[in-house]
Amino acid sequence: MPQIGWFEILIIVSIAIIVVGPKDFPVMLKKIGSWIGSAKRYFADIQNQVSDITEEKFDKIEEKSNNENTKEEIKNDK
Repeated sequence: MPQIGWFEILIIVSIAIIVVGPKDFPVMLKKIGSWIGSAKRYFADIQNQVSDITEEKFDKIEEKSNNENTKEEIKNDK
């Protein structure tokens, strides 16, 4: 995977300032930052939902397993 160094970042920022303009550059950075923040929150929400679902599934499987073990113990005691 290629890595971006300081020189490459400097070139990208310089080109962005030339294309967007020095007055609008801070506005563009703020907008990009808000998009990145929104994307991070979105993916964190998805990750939390998936982990909640898997925890529920494991709890149901564990409960079912405990119920089956209890039934077997009752059968063995008779």
